[in-house]
Amino acid sequence: MAHEHHHEHHHEHHHEHSGMHRQIFLIIVSAILLGIASLIEHRLALPTWQLLLIYLVPYLLVGHETLHEAVEGIAHGDWFNEHFLMSIATIGALCIGFMPGAETQFPEAVFVMLFFQIGEMFEEYAEGKSRDSISHLLELKPTTANVERNGEVMEVAPEQIEPGEVIVVRPGDKVALDGIVIEGNSTLNTMALTGESLPREVQKNDEVLSGCINLSGVLRVRTQKAYHESTVSKILDLMENANEHKSKSESFITRFARVYTPIVVGLAFVLAFLPPLLTGNYLLQLPVWLHRALIFLVVSCPCALVISVPLTFFSGLGGASRKGILIKGANLLDRLAHTRTVVLDKTGTLTYGRFAVEAVHPEQYDTSHLLHLAAHVEHYSTHPIATALRDAYPEEATDGCHVSHIKEIPGQGIQAQVGNDVVNVGNERMMDALSVAWHPCHKAGTIIHIAINGEYAGHIVITDQIKSDSPQAIQDLHTAGVKNIIMLTGDSEDVAKEVAARLHISQFYAHLLPQDKVAHIERIIAQQAKGEYTVFAGDGINDAPVLARADIGIAMGALGSDAAIEAADVVIMDDQPTKIATAIRVARHTTRIARQNVVFAIAVKVAVLILAAIGWADMSWAVFADVGVTVLAVLNAMRALR
Repeated sequence: MAHEHHHEHHHEHHHEHSGMHRQIFLIIVSAILLGIASLIEHRLALPTWQLLLIYLVPYLLVGHETLHEAVEGIAHGDWFNEHFLMSIATIGALCIGFMPGAETQFPEAVFVMLFFQIGEMFEEYAEGKSRDSISHLLELKPTTANVERNGEVMEVAPEQIEPGEVIVVRPGDKVALDGIVIEGNSTLNTMALTGESLPREVQKNDEVLSGCINLSGVLRVRTQKAYHESTVSKILDLMENANEHKSKSESFITRFARVYTPIVVGLAFVLAFLPPLLTGNYLLQLPVWLHRALIFLVVSCPCALVISVPLTFFSGLGGASRKGILIKGANLLDRLAHTRTVVLDKTGTLTYGRFAVEAVHPEQYDTSHLLHLAAHVEHYSTHPIATALRDAYPEEATDGCHVSHIKEIPGQGIQAQVGNDVVNVGNERMMDALSVAWHPCHKAGTIIHIAINGEYAGHIVITDQIKSDSPQAIQDLHTAGVKNIIMLTGDSEDVAKEVAARLHISQFYAHLLPQDKVAHIERIIAQQAKGEYTVFAGDGINDAPVLARADIGIAMGALGSDAAIEAADVVIMDDQPTKIATAIRVARHTTRIARQNVVFAIAVKVAVLILAAIGWADMSWAVFADVGVTVLAVLNAMRALR
């Protein structure tokens, strides 16, 4: 399945590439043929219909797809799209030459079509590859499970295990189905599910979720749900369906054409048939006004827009990628510019997802002695907490203390002899087992208790560190005009509360699994006004369904999982949350430039159209105005690169 998926995606990507090359090839060939055709026109005095045939070759070469799309649009009742606009204007230009006393406009027709195709090409290139491959996610999927049947352990596919059967999970295995531990102690890595990098201790009667990786001990688990009901399977489903829920936003040009096309075509009709009726001399006047209406159509063709708007977005995407922000499509810039709600995942987005000693509260001895003992005891452990303790006391490697009798007690902690002292470093369960009188801490975080020779020596608080630019990131979002900032986390309520308070975030939800996060996002999206969008920023596999479901999913840190990068619309290459506000600013800047181009181009159009309607401006004016406007609009578009 994964293999097939991957192959299909690869094939599609390849197909997209060759489509691009074909388009460039057609544009170049048509441009050359256009040059040859105009040379022939100047050198030889050919009848109009022969000229038409010569110009039709490059016209159809470069424009056949546009004409096809226009016809398809009409068949589906979607008349007024950009393809229809282009087709009708260029066909008008081709027909004009056959009107009595009119100049031929063949080169203009081909020229306009060429421009349109170049614009389309920029747009497609900027869109980049589509994001429909979820093959990486399948790495999360457990392929086999060891089940106990008739007194022996068999390896079977997770789908074949019934609820209530007992599975054996060895160290290094993925938990295949949700269930309850009936025997054994171990530590589970839940990173793939909750995004929390702190392993979870489990013992008898604890619940385990599929998708976790078993680290230390052997567990026997009584399954509670069938595979398709289990957490992993649900997450994969969420991922596959998330993209279907997402409304596709149209590109700027498409939305513009929806309004512009009917107006232009309607006006051309009125211009052709109304004045001759009013003048009374209908049959004599009709050709004159028909000619003017056709000129009107050709002049109204938004050449400058058709190339400068996609180019603006292309430059905007380029400018963002220079800042380390990859935006996967031009229509996303539109959405980003109208973002009103930003939902942030805590671990890995606002915090580093790595642990450090926050505080040391000794009961006896001093701080450094307590750290010294803890670091020595944890010397050989690979647990993230052990790493945090060793980092807090780096001299441990060189102070020559003798450590012996190291004993790891699963689900509790580690005991060792440092010099002449027996030191226990672990959780409350370990202290209770030693019947040591410990007391809780007022700070939020993971509390590590220490007993020396059976007496309570104090505790060390270990927390996930807030990124240095997180406070600035929240401030920048407010400045960028984001109304609601919400934090979601799989972490505990008190840790979430602490982080939210330090960053001045008023809304937060804790203890969430991926499906809960999706539910929150769906609720937020359902409540927002039309034309407003919600951004979700997170990292890690566990966020992939949420990234896909949000209006705009931002994956933090290219070190994040492949699944997150596939599912996201925007990828921030480094880990800085301030870049979220930067992405919104770039989007606003880009859409502003696109708007300026539209207003400017239409203003010049209207001026030329009025002159053409009263017969002052001819075709060459129109083309000149168009080319001039295009050059200025393109120069303006280049500003988006900055």
